[in-house]
Amino acid sequence: MGEGLGLRPGVMDGAISISAVQWLCNADKSSHEPRLRLKAFFGSLYRCLARGARAVLQFYADNVKQTEMLVSFAMKAGFAGGVVIDWPHSSKAKKSYLVLTCGTSSIASLPKGKGEDGEMCSSDDDDDGDESNDDQTVGTYGRNRSNKRQKVNKKNGRGKDWLLRKKEQMRKRGRDVPADTKYTGRKRKTRF
Repeated sequence: MGEGLGLRPGVMDGAISISAVQWLCNADKSSHEPRLRLKAFFGSLYRCLARGARAVLQFYADNVKQTEMLVSFAMKAGFAGGVVIDWPHSSKAKKSYLVLTCGTSSIASLPKGKGEDGEMCSSDDDDDGDESNDDQTVGTYGRNRSNKRQKVNKKNGRGKDWLLRKKEQMRKRGRDVPADTKYTGRKRKTRF
């Protein structure tokens, strides 16, 4: 990818990449220069896409600098577009998409990212009435996080409390029962 795509000009109507573009930002060998690799990739991608075609590149950037570098090299190659982020407040589910259009200069057709509740984020939903954020491609809103609940083992009412009651019953009957520790009633890991 860092050496360019070996395709004829204008032959593709669209391009999709999943978790590949961010590796162009790394220098795995002394001969790898991230800036030259990005320039070659985006230049060849722009050439092989038909005018008006779209490219959606999903990536996981290590930092904001990598995201800015990806966007700047895409724009220098001639693309229009921007970054759309799904689940912007989540550390695990956050996904970044570089949505590019070949040959047009409008970013009005960018999709909106998903929010916390699975609905689309849009600048129309702002309660502030602030119209200065109309050019944003991703809406970021307050977190609606439910309180974490402790998992209760509902399997026939058997949990730590049930185990402690059974052990106490066995002690009353005179049986030899291991002492209660902090590990009593803990669920074992699936791997042994």
